[in-house]
Amino acid sequence: MSSPNAPDRFNEEKSTFAVRGSGDTPDLEAGVAAIRNVLATLPARPGVYRMQDARGDVLYVGKARALKNRVTNYTQVDRLSKRLQRMIAQTRSMTIVTTNNEAEALLLEAQLIKRYRPPYNVLLRDDKSFPFILLREDHEFPRIQKHRGARRAKGSYYGPFASAGSVNNTLNALQKLFLLRSCTDGFFKTRDRPCLLYQIKRCSAPCVGRISKEDYAELNNDAKAFLGGKSTQVQAKLGGQMEAAAANMDFELAAILRDRLRALTFIQGSQAINAEGVGDADIFALANQNGVMGIQAFFIRGGQNWGHRSFFPQHTNDVGEEEVLTSFLMQFYEEVPPPKAIFVDRDLPEAELLGEALGGAVGYKVGLSVPQRGTRKRLMEQAQRNAVEALERRLAESTTQAKLLREVADLFDLAEPPDRIEVYDNSHIQGSAAVGAMVVAGPEGFRKGQYRKFNIKEAQTNDDFGMMREVFQRRFARAQAEDPDRDAGDWPDLVLIDGGRGQLNACKAILEEMGIEDVCMVGIAKGPMHGRDGREVFHLLDGREFQLPVNAPVLFYLQRLRDEVHRFVIGAHRDKRSKAIGASPLDEVPGIGPARKKALLMHFGTGRAVRNASLADLQQAPGVSAAVAQQVYDFYHGR
Repeated sequence: MSSPNAPDRFNEEKSTFAVRGSGDTPDLEAGVAAIRNVLATLPARPGVYRMQDARGDVLYVGKARALKNRVTNYTQVDRLSKRLQRMIAQTRSMTIVTTNNEAEALLLEAQLIKRYRPPYNVLLRDDKSFPFILLREDHEFPRIQKHRGARRAKGSYYGPFASAGSVNNTLNALQKLFLLRSCTDGFFKTRDRPCLLYQIKRCSAPCVGRISKEDYAELNNDAKAFLGGKSTQVQAKLGGQMEAAAANMDFELAAILRDRLRALTFIQGSQAINAEGVGDADIFALANQNGVMGIQAFFIRGGQNWGHRSFFPQHTNDVGEEEVLTSFLMQFYEEVPPPKAIFVDRDLPEAELLGEALGGAVGYKVGLSVPQRGTRKRLMEQAQRNAVEALERRLAESTTQAKLLREVADLFDLAEPPDRIEVYDNSHIQGSAAVGAMVVAGPEGFRKGQYRKFNIKEAQTNDDFGMMREVFQRRFARAQAEDPDRDAGDWPDLVLIDGGRGQLNACKAILEEMGIEDVCMVGIAKGPMHGRDGREVFHLLDGREFQLPVNAPVLFYLQRLRDEVHRFVIGAHRDKRSKAIGASPLDEVPGIGPARKKALLMHFGTGRAVRNASLADLQQAPGVSAAVAQQVYDFYHGR
């Protein structure tokens, strides 16, 4: 199998066959005709096919060992489920991509599902990437840190952890146990005395030479051994060192080692699941109630439990459980490197192919199996219980959520319960570091992947109404450009604005200028007691305003939406303010990098002195050429 990272691994231009139809009304005969036209030129090779509607939007992505045989099945509509018949009725074209083998087709299918989010595929909806622990290797005193996203930094990655909380707790204990530094390289360079972490015995202070390079390397190796599953070995080593220190009457060192042993015991005791002897493995169990499915995942690394997490795939109606679990696993491992052992609670028809595809992507053998006995069987039974319980909680919450959304629809005269609610707020300090924010909620809860921040650019200082107008102008101008027909699901059914009548009228005016008059907007303002009585005032577009009973569940729901946008916008404002504190006037000068900026500040002392310097003075600064001096002088004086 070719390298998964090769740039020419999949070439759509050389292997694409598309036949366009016309009309956008569902028509089963037209869909079958479009598929038959593709069959005329379709090779009997492995590959991936995409079903597309009249607009070219992807309806479904599938893979096949022999494309011609697989796609032929779609012309035999009497044998297909109602779900697939609806899909074919909307199909007007197909795009075919051939691959070298079926394993490559399986990988490409997962990539395309993630990219296009087709409505007829099983989808793993999870907005957050998984956190890892990273032990960096690009410094003589390696740093331990939490990591998300692409793994570009050189070092050893340990994970995934189920949540940020679990990785933070583990990091805190690891710092007490191994005393590795967690500070950035920049902070490390500037220290001339130990920081607070050294004082509370969570760092060995290599920044000021309180530990030798060799001793720090030994701590680093111990941390790698522990995270690699050799906790017993590390525990025995610390225990021996503590006994030796006590025998030598070095009670201070013995106390330090005792505290480190306690930290190790805490980590081991926090493993709610005993997975000794399992090594590295992921465990998946699926629960199904009336077509709604939930998947429970346990992450075991080095025999240690690194947390568990529930997933609820979308578009699972009329889809077999084995197909749902297979599709879920391929999409899940698009983001997370698989362990060598994956345990599932049922036999999967494509288990061998799935293992081959995952192993080919990471360069080592990956096996899928159903545990039959011992610790692995016990872990699987625990995962199955958790899957059932999580699904039951999800269904109960969904019922409550649906009831709340119906009440919201009745409250604000909506024709149907809202599927997309957008909530807006802005934050600033006397107009500085101004930022606006939008959070999105739906029947399934908050959609954090669709949150947006808006850096205020045009509104005048301390003008709340102007800031809100700018946010709405930018958000809805983009919506008009990208989805003018409003059929992509990106237009809100309800807009909540944190503010009173003034903010609501400002937003109404800007939308009317853009020709948008059918978006339901509501302002949420603090009541006469400024929110202390828990009774917000709701302002409607027609001029009405009202309050809800303090114990009304729908009031609590709307307050939760308002509080979430508060949390998000205040965090964005703080981030912007923190960056502004460290900003320099020289940042605005084009062509001035960090080295020259540092040289100018070291020579002149302040950014104001650089701005007021003459051309001759600028040319005298070390490391600044005549051309750069002229550029800086022209920037400040040529205006």
